Amino acid sequence: MEVTNVCEYEELAKQKLPKMVYDYYSAGAEDQWTLKENREAFSRILFRPRVLIDVTKIDMTTTVLGFNISMPIMIAPSAMQKMAHPDGELATARAAASAGTIMTLSSWATSSVEEVNATGPGVRFFQLYVYKDRNIVRQLVQRAEKAGFKAIALTVDTPRLGRREIDIKNRFTLPPHLTLKNFEDLDLGKMDKANDSGLAAYVASQVDQSLSWKDVQWLQTITSLPILCKGIMTAEDTRKAIECGAAGIIVSNHGARQLDYSPATITCLEEVVKEANGRVPVFLDGGVRRGTDVFKALALGASGIFIGRPVLYGLAVDGEAGIKNVLKMLRNELEMTMALSGCTSLKDITRDHVLTESDRIRRNLSRL
Repeated sequence: MEVTNVCEYEELAKQKLPKMVYDYYSAGAEDQWTLKENREAFSRILFRPRVLIDVTKIDMTTTVLGFNISMPIMIAPSAMQKMAHPDGELATARAAASAGTIMTLSSWATSSVEEVNATGPGVRFFQLYVYKDRNIVRQLVQRAEKAGFKAIALTVDTPRLGRREIDIKNRFTLPPHLTLKNFEDLDLGKMDKANDSGLAAYVASQVDQSLSWKDVQWLQTITSLPILCKGIMTAEDTRKAIECGAAGIIVSNHGARQLDYSPATITCLEEVVKEANGRVPVFLDGGVRRGTDVFKALALGASGIFIGRPVLYGLAVDGEAGIKNVLKMLRNELEMTMALSGCTSLKDITRDHVLTESDRIRRNLSRL
């Protein structure tokens, strides 16, 4: 069967992956309300297309932190990708480079920063959790920097791991033939590395619940790489992030895997963009499955978006080729949306091109 859109990869991946692995990738926290809302919120944003504009040539290129990329669609960090395919993060790195875009490597990857770097050229970011032992953080950051990674995506929404009930039911553990590669050669103090599942459980238990804004500042003393704060949802935290020296913000609810009944990221985007006011770029992840979703995020002020689960599903179904196809389909859909909306470059996409639920309510009230 020919795959014609990104969503079809999920069903194919569900058929192919072991239940425990598919559930780990697909699940959200608790009632999974936010998981559904991340998608449904996009469907409540409508277009205001402009017509009779020459759209013979469409330019989707952009820059992120000074790096030129082919399109405003990048790859979010996703843990343990070798559960989906033997090539794991290496396939993801190659697919991103081939598409001319950015990959973010999870610190809980099943491939190391050095292995990913060895796949060849490419702009890559490194996702980071802060651990109780700051020496581990220092080692991870320095390894990523040495391996040529260009930015740190600091996850700020995870003082504790969210409650994913399906993982509890499945008694999820990292399969015994895999390991969290970025921790293999670190000095982990008194850590007993008797088995790899033990390592994964240990690493998760070491995420620091005392993480605070001063740690964002501390990170800047141990690396020259720009810091993106991933997991910001409000104007207040946007203000704090910028005050603390963040180079950019990723509006994210962790793929709906942390606090259930958080709003969809697309719903929070404008608030964050307004507060940032052009001082730093604002990106979005969560729920993007169509080129129309990408356009809507750009119209509401995002400088680009990151996709997570679609990459995992493409990887599971067809390895590197699957990820390439996911990126290609989203690119083609974005190009089509731009053409049909009368936009020939990303700078042409404006707030006037979309109508949100709030816009419609205001319009209706103004008629009373």
